[in-house]
Amino acid sequence: MDIRKFMKQDGEKPLDNIVSNGGFASVFRTIACVGDSLASGEFDTLMEGKRDYFHDFDYSWGQFMARDTGSKVYNLSRGGMTAMEYYTSFAGEKGFWDEEYKAQAYVIALGANDITRALAGGTGMGEVDDIDKETDTFASYYARIIRKYKEIEPRARFFVVTMPRGLRDDTLSDKHREIMYAMAEKFDNCYVIDLREYGPEIDEEYRKNFFIAGHRTATGYRLTALMVESYIDYIIRNNPEDFKQVSFIGTPYYYEK
Repeated sequence: MDIRKFMKQDGEKPLDNIVSNGGFASVFRTIACVGDSLASGEFDTLMEGKRDYFHDFDYSWGQFMARDTGSKVYNLSRGGMTAMEYYTSFAGEKGFWDEEYKAQAYVIALGANDITRALAGGTGMGEVDDIDKETDTFASYYARIIRKYKEIEPRARFFVVTMPRGLRDDTLSDKHREIMYAMAEKFDNCYVIDLREYGPEIDEEYRKNFFIAGHRTATGYRLTALMVESYIDYIIRNNPEDFKQVSFIGTPYYYEK
């Protein structure tokens, strides 16, 4: 058996290797997915000329990951969600700060609605410096979400997701990406899932195959799950020392370095 395929590969880029069983993402017993409609398994409907929405958590990319990895995955998401609403009201009202939803890993995929609202003159994206401030900006609220979950589970791993190309305004999506990398620099055990750089563009062909109107199809959510878990697998294989003690997250145990 050649174990080298389970280790760092010279010249390998994220998503060069797509896993089908969760790969090393399956080392987490519990995973929490924080996001908006694109994380909650929402679908557009058109019935008798009337547009509406239907969502089914079982079709979310988080639950596809759960079936692949065997992990328990919490869907801490809802359509229209922004970082500001999540931090200031939604998470508290839903009990998502409670011990019941404590996880070993958090995948945070917020920003699509924040970009839309920023373009409409609402809460702005902010700057990297806002990570350390309590300002009315996306960057500040996003950082506060991470800090809150780090208080709940200090040794948890965090994976922050960038905007794929073609999903939202390019300029603000680039700003979002800059902020995500700053989050990974600021917080320990925090890693970027850079779909903007390494994922497929949400272009006409992609939408034809994996979207209905403004949301993914079942196959689109399935594909997203494969990308997220494959990217996490890549991160773990390229940073093995960071994940050696994953089994102790959520317990009083550790191995002294």
